[in-house]
Amino acid sequence: MTTAFTNAAVWTGAGAVRDATVLVDGEVVLAVVDRDEPLPAAARIVDLAGGALLPGFGDGHAHPVFGALEDDGPAVRAARTVDEVVRVVRDFAEAHPGPDWVVGASVDRSLTADGNFDARWLDAVVPDRPVVLRASDYHTVWCNTAALRAAGIGPGTRDPALGRIVRRDDGSPLGTLLEWGACDLVLDRVPPPSPAALRRAVASASTRCAAAGLTWILDAWVDVTSGVVDAYLDAVAAGETSTRFDLAFRVDPREWREQVPVIAAARARVEAAGLGDRLRARTVKFFADGIIESATAALLDCYCGQDGDRGMPMWEPAELAAAMAVFDAAGMRTHVHAIGDAGVRSALDAVERVADGNAWWDRRPTITHLQLVDPADVARLARTGTIANFQPYWAQWDEFQTNLTSPLIGDRVDRQYAMATVHACGARVSFGSDWPVSSVRPLDGLRTAVTRKRSGSSSPPWCPEERLTVAQALTAYTAGAAYQAADEGRRGAIAPGMVADFVHLAADPFAVDPDFLDTIEVLGTWVAGRRVAGRD
Repeated sequence: MTTAFTNAAVWTGAGAVRDATVLVDGEVVLAVVDRDEPLPAAARIVDLAGGALLPGFGDGHAHPVFGALEDDGPAVRAARTVDEVVRVVRDFAEAHPGPDWVVGASVDRSLTADGNFDARWLDAVVPDRPVVLRASDYHTVWCNTAALRAAGIGPGTRDPALGRIVRRDDGSPLGTLLEWGACDLVLDRVPPPSPAALRRAVASASTRCAAAGLTWILDAWVDVTSGVVDAYLDAVAAGETSTRFDLAFRVDPREWREQVPVIAAARARVEAAGLGDRLRARTVKFFADGIIESATAALLDCYCGQDGDRGMPMWEPAELAAAMAVFDAAGMRTHVHAIGDAGVRSALDAVERVADGNAWWDRRPTITHLQLVDPADVARLARTGTIANFQPYWAQWDEFQTNLTSPLIGDRVDRQYAMATVHACGARVSFGSDWPVSSVRPLDGLRTAVTRKRSGSSSPPWCPEERLTVAQALTAYTAGAAYQAADEGRRGAIAPGMVADFVHLAADPFAVDPDFLDTIEVLGTWVAGRRVAGRD
């Protein structure tokens, strides 16, 4: 049966918004016709009653399971002071008595002057059982003394490879751990979520993403032995998800050779499940460096006031290139976290070495975050065919920039998130959220990409020359994400032959004051012609 989506402005992804009707046959767009053209006699009418119909959004870098699992712990994300965080943890522990660990996530690091937290603040309310809270950057862990003790971390514990233990002046551990070499000392002791909890998290994340207008999401951090692959397989096969997912397996520099057959087996399991594009596993994820706020992002020049420190590269350059080449030769796409300009350069160097050494194929490497890119490396993104996956919501001046980032990088602060510069060089640009690090709603990122301001702010734009147009930003969320997924021939636009992935917005984003783009309501989301969010 033909379905006619009518009575809304339509942005097809090419050209201007127009008053049109979109005809769909099952999962596929048949045609986009003028609104006053006669409709097929038997067509089912979907009267959108105004607003705008766009291609469904894609998220090229998110952590859906992490985001959904936050609901199982203390709600520390909304806390605006350290005292409030501590009260929330106390109330949660009292409501969930017993010996179990208290595990939460998304504490705002800008609540302290240096982004670090003291174990004694948690000890005051939960002294007798371990407490571990991830910071909102997911590169930092705050523990109480019981958690440090359970992990065997004491005054004599040396910093592990690829991690730092923040210490008091007397050398004792403060309670803050930076990066995964250190964080894993504690996190490896935390009882893992049950298979049922992981499956619920996958389903819940899909529902939340669909409500935001998303139709495809890359889970950019899947630990292959964690049970997450099983959770996705079970939830998708049971029809508990409404969005498409691609899985990116995290590659650990300390054991990547041992991971090669394990990741290959996990990919084969996903392919054998026969779930089509509802669940795919074709990507591997690398961390080239850490984050600026912890002085662990790899920089070409030193951090300010850090005694010559240039950060923490997570891989030796040759080893990163070697690992990427092995997975590339197996037909897996590479997705590299790179925050600092040295991290981005290292990732680009590896991309070039892989392309020079391996047989050609449509590999589409992605570098994600790109907080700082050296001007000499911008053109290399286009030349190497590397997709630049930005998190546009970060391109605003906030407490993180004021308290943590700016003091560490000085006059480099205005070189961050150079989205317009990268776009102008001809590189492919896609957008992501890094949820739960920041908002999963594409409309929040859209507003920031276009204004370079905080929501509701009357301040001038930050680095206004790096603003994108509404069309450029929407393209990154639609066609850009589809290209990253190697699905541009099927998704990312509303055109004959394309899959009917749509989002219905309450207002035309081209006609709204850019400062209010994030206030537009998502009224409905369709995946392959089936409504998955909103009401008929």
